Amino acid sequence: MTLNQLRYFCMASRCHSITKAAEELYVTQPTVSVAIRDLEIEFGVSLFSRKGNQLILTREGEEFYQKANYILQYCNELQADYSNLSRVRPPIRIGIPPMLSTVFFPELLLAFSEEHPEIAVSLEEYGSVRACNLVQDDTLDLALVNMEQYNIDKFHHAVLADDQVVFCVAKNHPLAGREVVSIQDMAKQPLIFFNADSVQNQLLKLRFELEGYTPNIIMRSSQIYTTLQFLKTGRYACFLYSSMTDKFPEIIGIPMQTPIRVKIGMIWKKSRYISSDMQTLISFTKKYYQMHSLIPPDKKTSGD
Repeated sequence: MTLNQLRYFCMASRCHSITKAAEELYVTQPTVSVAIRDLEIEFGVSLFSRKGNQLILTREGEEFYQKANYILQYCNELQADYSNLSRVRPPIRIGIPPMLSTVFFPELLLAFSEEHPEIAVSLEEYGSVRACNLVQDDTLDLALVNMEQYNIDKFHHAVLADDQVVFCVAKNHPLAGREVVSIQDMAKQPLIFFNADSVQNQLLKLRFELEGYTPNIIMRSSQIYTTLQFLKTGRYACFLYSSMTDKFPEIIGIPMQTPIRVKIGMIWKKSRYISSDMQTLISFTKKYYQMHSLIPPDKKTSGD
């Protein structure tokens, strides 16, 4: 068994195709096929079955993939940890939804960089659904996400805050004086939703459907400040976390009659090796949010 054989096998597992795996790895198809065949012969197992043109992992193949992927991750992290000899340390890749990047991470990253200037961090904006998939595929190391997802138990995670979704409008909006709003009230308004890979969208659509309404979505956006420009006209509304409203004094966050509560947390892959830099960041993040609550006490109970 060689590391290259494991790399070829893992890529074929992710691509569900020898042809696509070969393209990703810049090698020939026979190279990938032979590597997989040699692994099957060496260990006496069948790693794949075929369904049409797709490769499907067998039960043994699933188990083999988890262990092979761990070995490759360990080797990558070992190389990264000891690359200090050449003063090269790869950044920790973190996925963060646009809405969360506004309020959850700026102060944390500033505090972290001051305490650990030797550890580089790279942020990439993705919706929570997409971010989770990229962590699972090892494209990202960590992600800050809305944890109200069906597959969140697939990951190690740390809950950082409990929050609720609020209906947001400008101060000159017709509903600005309301203490709470119902689904019926909101269904009549032109709404701005976030992009399709947002967990918040899924929660909102489900709530509207359960009460027999369809949201009047006039735009989908991933940009907070674009959304705020629309709200300033007094015609449109959007949905943000209650912890965000203090950041934007020009808007009002109105609790829903039946609140949508969410947990915000950090996730990372269960089967991967955790580098010392990554462990430092995870520990720092947990302690930081224990000391700096994201949700003021008066907002934790609003809308109940």
